[in-house]
Amino acid sequence: PSSQESAPLRLREAVEADLPELVQVLQQAFAEYQDKLDPPSSAQDETVDRLRAVLRSSHAVVAELEGAIVGCVFYAPIGDHVDLFRLAVLPVQRRRGIAQALIRYVEDRTRELGLSRVQLGVRIALTRNRDYYERLGYRFVEARSHAGYSKPTFVILEKRVDCIPPDVAE
Repeated sequence: PSSQESAPLRLREAVEADLPELVQVLQQAFAEYQDKLDPPSSAQDETVDRLRAVLRSSHAVVAELEGAIVGCVFYAPIGDHVDLFRLAVLPVQRRRGIAQALIRYVEDRTRELGLSRVQLGVRIALTRNRDYYERLGYRFVEARSHAGYSKPTFVILEKRVDCIPPDVAE
């Protein structure tokens, strides 16, 4: 490969040894929301121990470029759907399709698990994030509130993945 070609993106399930690097990715990716969200994002407070606990009931996927983790997403089968959460891409690696590749991985895993829907939560204040998910086919399900808040603070979006979109079918 020539030096002008970009390194291939590698996606894989996270392992215990990835946890310190995942903490760093989450903290860097969510730093832009510091002091901008009410309630504040708990991503800034993430620790290896907390992620280890999350991975007891969930899975994480890492995106690697040249051996370094540049993004991640967590997912968990819950009842009749998969919950996608904590999608994070390092700021310097954004706008390269990494988030979309991670989302597609979770959608593929959802089908492999025999489930038909992926759900995720997006803060109402983060309109660009909601617009991004809606461009990928996610649709509004309901508004919800964090504990202690009387007004909605986030929305649940959902995408059916039980049929392969025409642009992906061969």
